[in-house]
Amino acid sequence: MESVNMGIDVSKNSLDVVLLYEGKSYYQVVGNNLSGFQHLSTWLEREGFQQVHLCMEATGQYGDAAATYFYQRGYPTSVINPARIKAYAASHLSRNKTDKADAKLIAEYCQKEKPPLWIPPTDAFRTLKALVHYLDDLMSMRQQERNRMEFSSTDKLVESTMLEHIAFLDEKIKKVHSAIHQHIQSDLQLRHCCELLVSIPGIGERTAARLLAEIQDFRSFKNAHQLAAYAGLNPRKYQSGSSVHRKSRLSKVGNAHLRYALYMPAIVAMKHNPIIRELCQRLSERGLAKMAIVGASMRKLLVLAYGVIKSDLVFDPNFTHKCAIAS
Repeated sequence: MESVNMGIDVSKNSLDVVLLYEGKSYYQVVGNNLSGFQHLSTWLEREGFQQVHLCMEATGQYGDAAATYFYQRGYPTSVINPARIKAYAASHLSRNKTDKADAKLIAEYCQKEKPPLWIPPTDAFRTLKALVHYLDDLMSMRQQERNRMEFSSTDKLVESTMLEHIAFLDEKIKKVHSAIHQHIQSDLQLRHCCELLVSIPGIGERTAARLLAEIQDFRSFKNAHQLAAYAGLNPRKYQSGSSVHRKSRLSKVGNAHLRYALYMPAIVAMKHNPIIRELCQRLSERGLAKMAIVGASMRKLLVLAYGVIKSDLVFDPNFTHKCAIAS
């Protein structure tokens, strides 16, 4: 039997599934839970579909369980950046926006583009990612309460309640920070990678934890450019004909959590990391805008992170100079 391609549109409570085979499409809706996964798996077996290539968008926690379930049962599974599916839809002038239409579009993308297969993270990385994302949620809630404090009324009851909530969130944040540190220290691979990353001026343990949570395996990327593209930190040119030449900007087509994790460290690295400080000076002399320089610093910091993990060597500001002398 020839290969079968299946697109899955993931939502919080359900999975819309379209299977393509021999020019025909088969449509199913199942629950986004273990019972729904089992029903879909049983249906595939009953209908005699083999070598099914499943494809779904990377939607965070909503799709993780489904991807893991089918991967563990031997189904080739791809988890795709939603930006790729959006670009594919635009290139095919897709006008319908329904769950069924989206599932079919993903199945067609899978059939024609043959995307790479997904490998689930280890339990250690999965736990780290959950902790890091929970920490970000807590910090966001705390900032929201602080903003309310600044602009709320002077009512004493409201103010005291907000202060209590902020103190509660402070304690939770402290506990999660501690849990992240202990989790990294208890895992040999995470601890070693963290030690390499924090050797880079501008990257502390918290940033290292965020990078590891989002990237997981640096070595799965062929080069630093590919990793920068994954983070949406690659420059995007805009040129048309001989007269339209706009300034290059970050593509921002990638992992937003990574860009968030790198912003403040890049600001610090612009002052304290000799390689990035030199880069900023060159870009400033060329007249680049401040935010463009920050973006370039974020990208360079990620490239340095890739370098220390790939080489398994701590950061050396004179590495390039040494290589030049040796050659």
